[in-house]
Amino acid sequence: MIILLANDDGIHSDGIIALENSLQQVGEVYTVAPDREQNSMSHALTLHRPLRVLDMGPRRFAVDGTPTDCVKLALTGLLPVRPDLVVSGINKGPNLGDDIIYSGTVSAAIEGALARYSRHCAYRL
Repeated sequence: MIILLANDDGIHSDGIIALENSLQQVGEVYTVAPDREQNSMSHALTLHRPLRVLDMGPRRFAVDGTPTDCVKLALTGLLPVRPDLVVSGINKGPNLGDDIIYSGTVSAAIEGALARYSRHCAYRL
């Protein structure tokens, strides 16, 4: 199983590293996450500047953009393979009630779900 992993706490967060380690027992994990914390970014996209992607090692990429940017880039050509599953987390703080409206972690997961139904996406999940 090919798994795309994203979050809003950044590529270096303890949560994403723990989730990477756990998910490696389930399948091949590709991590595409912001290069720094991008909390409360909601479903924002970066439109007025080029995005930079830094190769952080085998199947790990840091993006200088939002969590939604990370998933969009991964699904439209950054990854060499089509993921079977998109996972977002582990989050530092709670995503409860109205907080989910602002959550970059939740938005990254939603972007993965939306890509399944978008005819503009290079990959179908």
